[in-house]
Amino acid sequence: MTPIEEGIGKAGVLVEALPYIQKFAGKTVVIKYGGHAMVDPLLKESVMLDILLLHSVGIRPVLVHGGGPEINAMLKKVGIESHFIKGLRFTDAQTMEIAQMVLVGKLNTEIVAMLNRFGGKSVGLSGKDAQLLLATKKPLKMPNSDGTMEEIDLGLVGEIHTVTPNILNTLLEQGYIPVISPVASGENGETFNVNADTAAGKIAEALKADKMLLLTDVRGILRDVGDPDSLISTVNRDEVDTLIEEGVLQGGMLPKVECAVSALEQGVGSVHILDGRIRHAILLELFTDGGIGTMFKD
Repeated sequence: MTPIEEGIGKAGVLVEALPYIQKFAGKTVVIKYGGHAMVDPLLKESVMLDILLLHSVGIRPVLVHGGGPEINAMLKKVGIESHFIKGLRFTDAQTMEIAQMVLVGKLNTEIVAMLNRFGGKSVGLSGKDAQLLLATKKPLKMPNSDGTMEEIDLGLVGEIHTVTPNILNTLLEQGYIPVISPVASGENGETFNVNADTAAGKIAEALKADKMLLLTDVRGILRDVGDPDSLISTVNRDEVDTLIEEGVLQGGMLPKVECAVSALEQGVGSVHILDGRIRHAILLELFTDGGIGTMFKD
């Protein structure tokens, strides 16, 4: 390929992206950043550059990050044993302190530093800042061996009941990229660990975001889990129950789908589940005709 032919190919990519850039300019996009993309250095850089490109063409990105593997590694390093109840982690005060240290003190600052190093204007927040996320203890009931329901106490695991997006709107209007840790405040000053997918969904709902992107370690929704070519590109909200009944949606994907459905019901334009292991997955989903993941829409 000659230099001119290579240049024409690059120009074609820009031309394909142009209508999407025009369509999404000025719109808010909430991105949940997690999975392998938070571990692999090349994927980290890819995600940060994608976010900066969105910002540079007038899109307003908001980043919500996870950090489960890093929390587990730190708990192991300091010798704190994890306790599980019916397969679910119990979060005591000591575990919550470590989780907050990793999420807010380590991961959040690393992401902000990387974005700023590449020329961005980002600001790190936790859900505790400006009462962004308020939560109560997450209620959970599970069946006993005799079939009766037992209430499970998971400690400082929270369920978000209020989002106050004023600080985010202020930052977005001033041209900043908010980066948010999934830690919430309780009404009595407690600190709660909240699910990052849920936090992203609630924030997207409060901002009436045009799109929410969930970066995961799977390609999207596969009709046949064993067949990577069975990707379902688009799912309408009224198709979700049928897909659950058919067993297409199951296991760890169900909470993400519930998050997507809730976001659509509350006015988010569309929700996309993407494979964060693919470099520049965000750009490929938003700025190409085919996309690479699964889009949920009304």
